[in-house]
Amino acid sequence: MNNKSHEFNNIEIVISDFDGIFTDGTLEVFSDGRTSKKINYKDIMAVSILLKNNIKFAVVSGETSCAIDVLKSKFPQIIAYQNERNKLNIVKNILNNFNINPLNVLYIGDDINDSECLQYVGHPATVKDAHYKIKNKNIPNIFITNAKGGQAFREITDLIV
Repeated sequence: MNNKSHEFNNIEIVISDFDGIFTDGTLEVFSDGRTSKKINYKDIMAVSILLKNNIKFAVVSGETSCAIDVLKSKFPQIIAYQNERNKLNIVKNILNNFNINPLNVLYIGDDINDSECLQYVGHPATVKDAHYKIKNKNIPNIFITNAKGGQAFREITDLIV
């Protein structure tokens, strides 16, 4: 996909995977069993920018993360689903609840559990370091960021707004 010609028009909602998009995909595990993930403040600002421009935002993650809880506490209006194995059903429910056409959705995901959602929406996107099966899969019009996961969400937002 030639990213230079990619246009994001009529986006009503951005739906994002979390790990590998907001994080670099690393889970730090400490000797006492605690875990840690890092998220970039530029990506947090990107969520704020979307919301201030009346674009809805949702996170649909296959895992449970206190980092998502922190994001949700900062922006109570976002939609957050955690520990979801069938992401496509969740995406369809969100769109149905808000009466949004899939053509007006940007979904960003980086791994094989995001494949169905990426194929379902009008604006699929992934990160530079996404799993090769996502980048090489025949997903029409997929946008690939210049940045890797953990740094890419702001890049997408700046192109939308």
